[in-house]
Amino acid sequence: MARVLIFGATSAIAAEAALLYVRRGDRVHLVGRTTTKLDAVVAQCREVASAPVSFDVADFTELSTLEALVAQCIDTLGGLDVALVAHGDLGDQLASERSFAAAEHTLRVNFLSPVALLIPIANHLEAQKSGRIGVITSVAGDRGRPRNYTYGSAKGALSTYLQGLRTRLYASGVTVTTLKLGPVDTPMTVRHPKHALFGKPAPVAASIVEAVDRGVAEAYVPGFWAAIMPVVKNTPEAIFQKLPFLSGR
Repeated sequence: MARVLIFGATSAIAAEAALLYVRRGDRVHLVGRTTTKLDAVVAQCREVASAPVSFDVADFTELSTLEALVAQCIDTLGGLDVALVAHGDLGDQLASERSFAAAEHTLRVNFLSPVALLIPIANHLEAQKSGRIGVITSVAGDRGRPRNYTYGSAKGALSTYLQGLRTRLYASGVTVTTLKLGPVDTPMTVRHPKHALFGKPAPVAASIVEAVDRGVAEAYVPGFWAAIMPVVKNTPEAIFQKLPFLSGR
């Protein structure tokens, strides 16, 4: 029985991942921001399996509290084998262009907050010389685009941070998996026009769990983004700016 800690457990993707872990008998501790949503996820997990499920409610933007939160969660689980950092917020791009407060909120949720969690998680797993870490970033972090460059900047910074963390922890036997998600049909993207490239929460969660299990360094989810993003990243800027489907709002 693995001891699994999931942050951002009320997101549609993380909730599906939690169900996968409890179905295979893992002990799961869920952390989310909204009590009612978290209660619903916990209840669903307890309905499908008898594996232990515990939880905490937390505000991930309160950075000074997160080290103690991680310690509390590990204590509740009786140790830690797998950590999945899954929370995030698209924010309001237009607001972030006009207000530093809005920009800072997006950066805090999507970059500073995961880092504040990862420091104590990494230190714990490094000391025990085992464990797996999975962190959800985004294809938006691979190239700045007008429609979401504040969010993308945070996710890009997080992906770079994870590169360094992965190499640091390599010698201790701890794996760090960067999960670069394309758009997924969830409540977070409810206002976004849907197209054929949108993933669905359940198969996306299955791919996430499988990638973390294997300890791969980086996984695009769904996998077809691994073929798309090199083109997006490497298109010369002079051309990129003239292509509305890439550079438009």
